[in-house]
Amino acid sequence: MLVALTLVGLKLWALQATGALSVAASLADSALDLVVSMTALMAIIYAARPADEDHRFGHTSAEDLAALGQAVLLAGAAVFIGYGAISRLIADEPAQLENEAQGMLVMGISIAVTLMLVLWQRRVVRQTGSKVVAADSLHYVADLIPNIGAMIALGVSSFLAFPQLDSIIALLASAILLNGAYRIGGAAFDALMDRSADAKTLEKLEGIISGWPGLHGFHDLKTRTAGTTLFVQVHIELDGAQTLQQAHDISRALKQGLLEAFPKADVIIHKDLIRAG
Repeated sequence: MLVALTLVGLKLWALQATGALSVAASLADSALDLVVSMTALMAIIYAARPADEDHRFGHTSAEDLAALGQAVLLAGAAVFIGYGAISRLIADEPAQLENEAQGMLVMGISIAVTLMLVLWQRRVVRQTGSKVVAADSLHYVADLIPNIGAMIALGVSSFLAFPQLDSIIALLASAILLNGAYRIGGAAFDALMDRSADAKTLEKLEGIISGWPGLHGFHDLKTRTAGTTLFVQVHIELDGAQTLQQAHDISRALKQGLLEAFPKADVIIHKDLIRAG
């Protein structure tokens, strides 16, 4: 959050000094980063709360709600920047940029600070395995694109007198922002609508369950995601001639095996007894 706040201040000053839309695109992205980091922090704190009387499945959907809100903000910023870029491109006289050297200095500082933050986040991911921090790190990696684009636009405007490149890069940044909004919003919407886990996860779950010793089959495998939690429900078929303790031991071992493969999962197993043979 502190890094994002610093970058917002620097880029706001650079925008006022240069009037470059590519800097505006980078500023919007950093402002969104600040909101994203704040929202992610609050969502993580709230999502970490244990299940209670009102939220039997926990509070992890708070992360998906936060992500959906972030996607809406991202899309709005992209449309605003894209409209400004098109307006400048079709104008009779191209908008002239100013103080390009100062803008390039700010964008260079932004790139360096962002790289340091990404390296730190990856270190945290290795230590904690946090998917939220990993996703945030990828978001900052994507931020490098509009930062580098703004620096190029300012350089070209300064040395080659081609101010239109600023609007072209702003349009590209707008498209990148829209794509990011689509991906973030789509994943959050799917989670809130209880969509099943992805095909790769389902294939891995089915492989573990079908090959588990003591099982005669399984059915009604159901999955959904909420935040970083994967919810799994499955009916397993066990030999009705064995003791209840034996059936319980098989079920407990299977649950442990699933949790080892998916540490963030919430697993419920229903035992169906059948007549073997």
